[in-house]
Amino acid sequence: MNLFDVYPLFDIEPVKAVGSRILDSEGKQYLDFYGGHAVISIGHSHPHYVKTITDQLNKIAFYSNSVVISLQQEVAEKLGRLSGYPDYSLFLCNSGAEANENALKLASFSNKRSKVIAYKHAFHGRTSGTVACTDNPSIISPFNANHKVDFIERFNLEATRISIEKGDVAAVIIEGIQGVGGIYTPEPAFLQELQNLCRQYGTFLILDEIQSGYGRSGKFFAHQHAGIKPDIITVAKGMGNGFPIGGVLISPEFVAWHGMLGTTFGGNHLACAAAKAVLDVIEEDNLIENAATVGEYLIERSKTLNGLKEVRGMGLMVGLEFDFDITQLRKELLFTHKIFTGYSGKNTLRLLPPLGITKKDVDELIDALEAIHL
Repeated sequence: MNLFDVYPLFDIEPVKAVGSRILDSEGKQYLDFYGGHAVISIGHSHPHYVKTITDQLNKIAFYSNSVVISLQQEVAEKLGRLSGYPDYSLFLCNSGAEANENALKLASFSNKRSKVIAYKHAFHGRTSGTVACTDNPSIISPFNANHKVDFIERFNLEATRISIEKGDVAAVIIEGIQGVGGIYTPEPAFLQELQNLCRQYGTFLILDEIQSGYGRSGKFFAHQHAGIKPDIITVAKGMGNGFPIGGVLISPEFVAWHGMLGTTFGGNHLACAAAKAVLDVIEEDNLIENAATVGEYLIERSKTLNGLKEVRGMGLMVGLEFDFDITQLRKELLFTHKIFTGYSGKNTLRLLPPLGITKKDVDELIDALEAIHL
């Protein structure tokens, strides 16, 4: 049996990783400025993370949500305290797409409406409801296309108002920072007015913080730069530092009933051990503060690069848009300078490194970019 060939692959096999460094099967070392799609939040193989998971594995790795799992409550309490949402409830699942799927369902259950507003260039997942809210027709099958989703031009408040006024809008879903769409951050004033608009019409505001959350923006959640409190917040990626876990943070106004949401693997013992270890390290190693400081340094150092059109983002979620196709640039970075990076479209380099990255690591990246002549 062969693997289903859906991923274009670089001919590199990572076999070991520590901190922000990756070692491949040939013994070559790479600097990780992508974190595996923003998943590696606390760095590869952090000792506390490894020990916590190992200790848990020696106790119990899994049982279903039909019994008490005290680790779930420990994660909820610590997440609430560090994020500034101690009064919210937590539903645990397995991935970002699953978190968004359940958030959409929760909103619809609660106000009995069926329509959703999303924004152009958004990416919210590949499951049935989330892919329908993703602005990429190439990954939406005929089966997915039956959902009622109104796509609004990116961060257009008046168009959002017009759509909401037509009625039947269960929720507006928006990324804290658009990731796949090119690292675009909604202005604080837009988010503030969007929250007011949703409250006026009884529409729930869902903040997709799957890529932009967990300290990446320099605050725990990117929307906190705007001083708002959404009705629902979704998390994943950096939540488990590589162990599959996702979550939905739910405001106190929502009322749960047994069977409303569910999952087999979500919130299992091993996943919760990983999630708690991540929160421990974020707090003890001051990673949010580091993301803010080193992210600012990265943005400033990037501004003098040749061919740079625009720098976008905040913290350690940064997009460098060039006035040329970056395909060859990424290959040069990877194969010549041994640096992993991502992309958003043909022109934007997407940088999502571990939150413990240093200014020296930034210098290594910028020096490499300056050395490449395309």
